Amino acid sequence: MALAVMLSTMSFTVDMHYCGDSLVDTAIITKAKSCGMDTMAVNSSDCELMVPDCCTNSQIVFEGQDELKMTFDDMSPDEQLFMLAYAVAFVNLFEGLEEQIVPFKAYSPPRVVRNIQKLDEVYII
Repeated sequence: MALAVMLSTMSFTVDMHYCGDSLVDTAIITKAKSCGMDTMAVNSSDCELMVPDCCTNSQIVFEGQDELKMTFDDMSPDEQLFMLAYAVAFVNLFEGLEEQIVPFKAYSPPRVVRNIQKLDEVYII
């Protein structure tokens, strides 16, 4: 139950780095690593040209649930009935006999006349 609550309230991001149309790196919670193809400068003889950036970054953010408090009055009548029946069944589950009754407690085991395992040559290893 605690694991379900933790997973439903946890928020995280998935960061992805694309170079052109291909996915280069994916990272959960941290920033994705770059491929090194960010805006590059190309020198040709005496002029410098800037090559446009072919890389893109995208993020997917998964938001967790913030409000966990739910009151009995917020539930529908069917849910209230179910919770009441569940509570009664759960409380009665742990009620038992005060003393465990063993019906064959007064009887002694039968007397062993011969060792049947030895006669049949059956040995438990």
